[in-house]
Amino acid sequence: MDFGISGRNAIVCAASQGLGRACAMALAKEGVNVVINGRNLETLEKTADEIRAEAPDVNVRTVVGSVTDPDCRAAMVDAAGEPDILLNNAGGPPPGDFRDWDRDAWIEGLDTNMLSAIELIRLTVDGMASRGFGRIVNITSSTVRVPIPVLGMSNAARAGLTNFVFGLVPELSSKGVTINNILPGPFDTNRLRNSKELTRHLTKNPVAGRVGDPAELGAVCAFLCSTHAGYISGQNIQIDGGLYPGAF
Repeated sequence: MDFGISGRNAIVCAASQGLGRACAMALAKEGVNVVINGRNLETLEKTADEIRAEAPDVNVRTVVGSVTDPDCRAAMVDAAGEPDILLNNAGGPPPGDFRDWDRDAWIEGLDTNMLSAIELIRLTVDGMASRGFGRIVNITSSTVRVPIPVLGMSNAARAGLTNFVFGLVPELSSKGVTINNILPGPFDTNRLRNSKELTRHLTKNPVAGRVGDPAELGAVCAFLCSTHAGYISGQNIQIDGGLYPGAF
């Protein structure tokens, strides 16, 4: 299937590894020029080279830094030129007890997992609307629907982003701009492998008998960004192997 997005320009945040990398790779294979972001220069450039090897005809640009840094966000938008696709992604705050988190910790968590995404939307959405095409995809978490007690900060920040972006859908839908959230369950990423506490909470009911392959999520992301998904907007797409214990 031709996704109809070859030649488009995308910003993919936190794309040096894990789910962000998988989304960037999937988009590049569809002919999308990608600006990828990460905090570690060596890891980011290695990923960029791997994408170029798989998709030699696309432009791959890198921006080192944190999505919480205004200069980094501005650099990503500038590098993309006229971005048609925005993939918001950021590593979640560490697990813990909310009694141990002071105001500064909360502000940092909200900045990383909610406010930075909102600012990138602000910087890109009007251009998308004026050109009549835009795809915004936010990687949030399955905890938006089923909060995990030790991930209280992530639960709150990602739920806040979810409700904010859905308020934009009525304004954007008629202008060719869709906005959707992907809610991943347990995936084979460094974050899951390196946190025994997190692993225990995420895999205590492994319905699928395995964790997800990031490439599976990347493929869904690429489809949501395609021309075929223009009538899909304002949705939470759960990708968790059936772990979510509900019909709605």
